[in-house]
Amino acid sequence: MYPEYLVEPMRKELTNVGFEELKNAQEVDAAIKGEGTVLVVVNSVCGCAAANARPAARAAAAHEKHPDKLVTVFAGMEKEAVDQARNYMMPFPPSSPAMALFKDGKLVHMIERHQIEGRPAQMIADNLIGAFEQYC
Repeated sequence: MYPEYLVEPMRKELTNVGFEELKNAQEVDAAIKGEGTVLVVVNSVCGCAAANARPAARAAAAHEKHPDKLVTVFAGMEKEAVDQARNYMMPFPPSSPAMALFKDGKLVHMIERHQIEGRPAQMIADNLIGAFEQYC
């Protein structure tokens, strides 16, 4: 667990643009299981990858075509919510940061940490936007 004062600015990078924070397994279930499309961002303190993941998620969310719901869980903070989100992301191994797009409760697109690390935010956003164009 990290001190809240450390993660608060990182949380706000997503919540300030409309992402809903999920804090427990029930909230994760409710967000993912329904009809429509949901982008789940596993937020993280990791500077090298998360520093580009959050701007990428914000840029993609601003695209004309985007998921019905934008949600986030924070690795190292809300363990129950993160574990539940990762259950839906199987067979992909746990990864943070990570981004997963669901349609009608099924995983349709996944971006793992190794696809984020070392890539500019716009490249990651373009990957998400391509998935939004296909599934949303």
